Amino acid sequence: MLEFDALFFALAIPAVMFAGVSKGGFANGAGFAATPILALAVPPGLAVGIMLPLLMVMDAASLRAYWRRWDPVAVRVLLMGGLPGVVLGALVWRAVPPDAIKLLIGGVALGFVAFQLARRSGVLRLSPRPVGVGTGMVAGVASGFTSFVSHAGGPPAAVYLLLRGVAKTPYQATTVAVFTVLNLAKFVPFLFLGIFTADTALASLVLAPVAVLGAWFGVRAHRLIPERVFFGLTYVLLTLTGGKLVWDVLG
Repeated sequence: MLEFDALFFALAIPAVMFAGVSKGGFANGAGFAATPILALAVPPGLAVGIMLPLLMVMDAASLRAYWRRWDPVAVRVLLMGGLPGVVLGALVWRAVPPDAIKLLIGGVALGFVAFQLARRSGVLRLSPRPVGVGTGMVAGVASGFTSFVSHAGGPPAAVYLLLRGVAKTPYQATTVAVFTVLNLAKFVPFLFLGIFTADTALASLVLAPVAVLGAWFGVRAHRLIPERVFFGLTYVLLTLTGGKLVWDVLG
């Protein structure tokens, strides 16, 4: 049974707020940080279950601000791959033990940091270039899969969008549109797999106002907070929490 103690709220409130700010204003996938942070206080499956309804609330709060400002071709292509990716994620979730999910969440967190640092340092160069539908669908499958198992679908979608040379606001709008659909698609499998419980529903309900506030602030912070500051904090959080989850399993 989930315990709503001081540790839970000390981790959950800032984690959900941070996710909301990321969802509303920064298309870097930083909202994923909430899942490994929550997984320090509750089992990883519960952390994923708590976050999905909150991410859906954030999607609803952000979608209006970016309505029809997305890249329609990118949205269509990413969803063509993303929806099968969600199915693949559900099949893997059903087949592997809880420790494997914990390890996967931690590994994706560390991989996210490595990807972003490589891109920002110039080691990984993603200069705009013509990209085909196949590339976008592969990115979509990866996004759908990682989104299902850990709400971390941002990096694969980012690779495709950066290669397309999508500008900042359409980039943000495209990620909001794509993950609104993917999060809706994850809802039914979450029910059948038992990822949702009465406890996770209660936790999501309690934290919903924090999610809305975070998304509202993120939309407004889109032009106010330097991306370098927000990204730097994201990388620190993900390195610490991802490392802790991996250590718990392998150490």
